[in-house]
Amino acid sequence: MNKPFYRWSLGIIMILTIILLLNRVSFIFNPIVTLVSILIVPVTISAFLYYLLRPIVSFLEGKKLNRMLSILLIYLLFMGVVTIFLMVVWPPLQEQVTEFINNVPKLITGLESQMNEIQNNQYFSMVSSDNSKFMEKITEHVNSAIEAATGYMSHVFTFLNDFFIVVGTVPILLYYMLKEDNKVKPSILRLVPGRYRGDGNEVFQQIDNMLKGFIAGRMISAIVLAIMSFIGFWIIGLPYPLMLAIVGALFNFIPYFGSLLGAIPCVIVAFTVSPSMVVWVIIIVVIAQQIEGNLISPYIYGKTISIHPLTTIVLLLIAGDFGGILGMILAIPVYMMVKIIVVRLYQLFFAKKFEEMTE
Repeated sequence: MNKPFYRWSLGIIMILTIILLLNRVSFIFNPIVTLVSILIVPVTISAFLYYLLRPIVSFLEGKKLNRMLSILLIYLLFMGVVTIFLMVVWPPLQEQVTEFINNVPKLITGLESQMNEIQNNQYFSMVSSDNSKFMEKITEHVNSAIEAATGYMSHVFTFLNDFFIVVGTVPILLYYMLKEDNKVKPSILRLVPGRYRGDGNEVFQQIDNMLKGFIAGRMISAIVLAIMSFIGFWIIGLPYPLMLAIVGALFNFIPYFGSLLGAIPCVIVAFTVSPSMVVWVIIIVVIAQQIEGNLISPYIYGKTISIHPLTTIVLLLIAGDFGGILGMILAIPVYMMVKIIVVRLYQLFFAKKFEEMTE
């Protein structure tokens, strides 16, 4: 009899039974799910800022400054940056978003006008004999895309306005993350059995390096991409250049799909102006993405993030279905953390057993 086969079969049956039982009593976990949904955004932002600001705290500590004083100094500098953002960037950004939402009917009218011009173009008529139905379908799809984008923009900026209430938790969480930085690792390692603490320390260090590289890389890439896109859109006279540049940069946090999702609203707005504007927008987006993807990202990330493209796409599709945009942003770092832990557990507990079974 194949005892390992029966052990594995029994284990799978037990796991499936546990999942079934948990599904039957899912109402017990509803409060936990609600709590997680409330905390996920503040905790994510706090962790994001923690990895951005931690090197500065370490640098100031190296200059013989007290940790608490270093954190307070960083808070003052950070508040200064936020104040400059709210005074310089936020007013025109809010104005452009409001104008965009109010002008959606005009955008749709302009889009239909451009479609009619293309439809009456002699070159297009030579290519498509049944162009009226084709153009009607394109107009219908693009109109739906504009309405959907408008709805998302409304939800996003409504969320941002409400977020100023919730954001009061972020400075508190961030403060304790920075202050207790040296205590987190020993506290976690104390939960690991003594004989495996060396492995636990290596796993913790790998996860820490991965998150540091991912967050810093994404932030720098997004800022550079936003600046390049804004300059390009402003030069060609694209409407709402600041809003579209920031939207594209935010979507850039999503690997692979982010560049495409960020380019869609830019192309739609450009199409309401003229077909030639669409060409210029596509050129700017492609150049900016090539510079970011081939020159900036490889230098920043190095080999800290190594995932097969197919794995990335599958992860993003699954995460997007369950968690939307936030899920797609968190998919890669969560996957990498789980992968690091699982690989080490496999090496410790299963590798030798599988080698003995195959011999």
